[in-house]
Amino acid sequence: MTDERVAEGTPTWLIPVAILLGIVAVAGLGIGWSASGRAHDTQQALTTEIKTTREGFTHDLGALQQRLAETEKTNGELQSDLGVVTKHLRLTQGELKKARQEAAQIREENAQQLAAMDTAVKGELATKASSEEVKAVSGEVSGVRTDLDTTKQNLQMAKSEMGTLIARNHEQIEQLRRLGERDYIEFTIQSRHAPQKVGNVTVELRGVSPKKNQFTLALVVDDLRVEKRNRTVNEPIFFYTKGARQPLELVINQVGKNKVVGYLSIPKANQTTAGS
Repeated sequence: MTDERVAEGTPTWLIPVAILLGIVAVAGLGIGWSASGRAHDTQQALTTEIKTTREGFTHDLGALQQRLAETEKTNGELQSDLGVVTKHLRLTQGELKKARQEAAQIREENAQQLAAMDTAVKGELATKASSEEVKAVSGEVSGVRTDLDTTKQNLQMAKSEMGTLIARNHEQIEQLRRLGERDYIEFTIQSRHAPQKVGNVTVELRGVSPKKNQFTLALVVDDLRVEKRNRTVNEPIFFYTKGARQPLELVINQVGKNKVVGYLSIPKANQTTAGS
């Protein structure tokens, strides 16, 4: 009887309150679970984004480092090239300086030689009393100067295998004429396959190569025809005529389009025929 009284004395409003509290607890648990899920998703998304950002940064950093390495390599090559150019420039300047020094030394030596010659001549003239002796000394000085000029001119010309001097232009041909050792006939052939008489030789132009400074000639000497192929400018062509002790020498100085300019060198008359 006592238990029935207690049960009957329980307030009726507690039951709805308990049910309401249970519903609130269940709702709170659901909300918390949902919030926890969203937080987990958000964390995963953030982690993924950070990873992607880090990978992009790493890739960009690698590309930047590669470009920097290439730039440094290019700068190194440019510095190397600049060093080579600078080295060649210094070498060229050094050669130019050396050439100037040698030229100055040659001028100084020539001036000293002329001064010594002048002093010697004046001293010798001072010791001579007669005008005839003065004229003789002056003639000797002129002869020395002429010999010196001739020697300088000869040194500027190349020599052939026969020992003859090879003239390269009209001025040098005139110098050789003044030496009086041989006769010189200058000629110009204006077209190919047109034989031309030069002295006692017939010359025919067969072909030219201006870019290579080469030519081909046909020579008729004592009724004998000989062709000289692919000869070079200033290269002497030697051949003999009947009874000659020394060879004739033909040299072409210029090669143009179907045109050559040169000279024929002939020994003096008293040297062409053999002695008895």
